[in-house]
Amino acid sequence: MTDNTSEKKQEQVEKTERSERSDRPERQDRQQRSERRRFVSRPKFCQFCADKNLKIDYKNIELMGRYINETGKIRPRRQTGTCAKHQREVATAIKNARHIALIPFEGDFWAEY
Repeated sequence: MTDNTSEKKQEQVEKTERSERSDRPERQDRQQRSERRRFVSRPKFCQFCADKNLKIDYKNIELMGRYINETGKIRPRRQTGTCAKHQREVATAIKNARHIALIPFEGDFWAEY
C-alpha cells in the first residue's frame, strides 16, 4: 500500500512541476529573443526587367558570374530574383559560355590555377 501512495505523490509532484515549467521566465526570454531575430526577406525583383539597358550576353563573364555559385552550378530563381523569361536566357548564356570555356563547368577545378 505504501508503494501506491508514494506513486500518487510522485504523480502529483510531476503535475505541479509541469505547470511550473510552462511559466518559466527562460521560455519567455527565448520567445522575446526569437521575435527580435526574425528574418525579413527583401522583395526580389528582376534586374533585367528593371534596367532595360542591361543585356544578357554570354561574353559578359562578370554578369554571368553573379548567377553561378561557388561550385559552378546555376543559381535558381528564388535566390537571384530574376523572372522566368530572363532566368532561361541567363541559363542558356551560362551554358554557351561554358562550351566556349569562358566559365568553368566546376568551380573548384579552376580555383587551383
